[in-house]
Amino acid sequence: MLYRSLARFLFPLVLTIVVQEFGTQMLSAGMARMPQATQTLAAFGLGWNLVLFFASPLVQSKQLGLVLATHRTAFRRTLTFVVAFAVLLMGLQLSLAQTGLGERWIEELHQVSPSLGREVRAVLLWLLPVPLVRSLVLYLAGLLLRAHRTEVITYSTVARFGVGILGVAALLATDSVQRRPILLPILVTYAMFTAELLVVLAGVLRHGAIPSAPPSLQEPSLSYREILGFFWPLALIMLVQEVSRPLINLFVAREPNGTEALAVLTVVYALGQWPYRWLNEIRSIPPAFRRLDPALGQVRRFVGVCGGLSFLLSVALFWTPLRDVLLLQVIGVDSALAHQAHTPLRLFAIFSFVVMVRAYLHGVALVERRTQAIAPSGPMRVAAILVALVALPWLGVQGATRAVGALLSGFVVETLTVWWGLRGRPALGPSPPDLVQPGRT
Repeated sequence: MLYRSLARFLFPLVLTIVVQEFGTQMLSAGMARMPQATQTLAAFGLGWNLVLFFASPLVQSKQLGLVLATHRTAFRRTLTFVVAFAVLLMGLQLSLAQTGLGERWIEELHQVSPSLGREVRAVLLWLLPVPLVRSLVLYLAGLLLRAHRTEVITYSTVARFGVGILGVAALLATDSVQRRPILLPILVTYAMFTAELLVVLAGVLRHGAIPSAPPSLQEPSLSYREILGFFWPLALIMLVQEVSRPLINLFVAREPNGTEALAVLTVVYALGQWPYRWLNEIRSIPPAFRRLDPALGQVRRFVGVCGGLSFLLSVALFWTPLRDVLLLQVIGVDSALAHQAHTPLRLFAIFSFVVMVRAYLHGVALVERRTQAIAPSGPMRVAAILVALVALPWLGVQGATRAVGALLSGFVVETLTVWWGLRGRPALGPSPPDLVQPGRT
């Protein structure tokens, strides 16, 4: 049955996200147990969100490997495109870390203390290679998706966060880290990304996922202009998605208890995504299974079940006493910060259905190679978040609850905009040639 194939394809990706989110909690738990825990959580949370912002367009490198790298020439050109774009983004990140622009953006605009601002700029500088390494990992993961070798992606994530957990345990009591607590997340992050890249690269080479055939007459050589035309709408969406958090952090940091609220957000963001973040992988299902289900009817039913399971998991984790077990015992935050995290975590249960619909619609856009139709969703998301950030304090909502409420508003408006962009199109027709390579399903 196709459902079994869909489950076998998606399960390793789900396991990947679960392991990833669990590993993120361990990193937060390590920082929470360091001297100056609130300062360290706030500095790394603010700095890491800025790093993710710079690297965000490159998240779509996975789609280049999955959809466009169909032959040898396309592989070379898409890989060159990814590396060149990553180097450009690294230059922008360096300018924020080393010039007065960073001081104005981080300290003056966010109104944080000079000591916290220095720590944030240090995070930006020390994590400068992250955009390049992350883009290579994702591009290679796209090649593995084409070959239906999703289990390798799981192995890479298990390796990444296994190394992360071991790194936290090994470094927690070292003198250098105790003297400079921000070194803990920096060093662990390097170890994690290195392990992930090595495993993914080994998997690609072992399973022959790199296209070796020349372009066929039905699908001629891919130009850089065509790559850019496919890539820029997806990159815009991811850029806007990642700018959401720095934007939210900007408003939250300017509140009276801004540093404390940022510390709560660092924990809430990582924990709240755990039950639903894997739903984003649904976008890979329509391109990978279009040949087996041309009308995507069975895919839609499978996606609905996934959304329901994610919602039930969120309710179990964040609407029951298990929530305090996670916050107080697993992560190790104090009771005051845990109390502030209660309402934001409850809100995350709603994200499951919104992300489910958005991911499926993105998958349809990839199948049809109509990524430009969904490009307006990114700006609409930012607009909705801005409106919510301004309006929620009038309703007495502040801190992390204000942040998550604004983020949810952005998700809803973004999803509606994607639906609007793809509405009224004819039914899916015959599968485009060589969309995926035959392989294990």
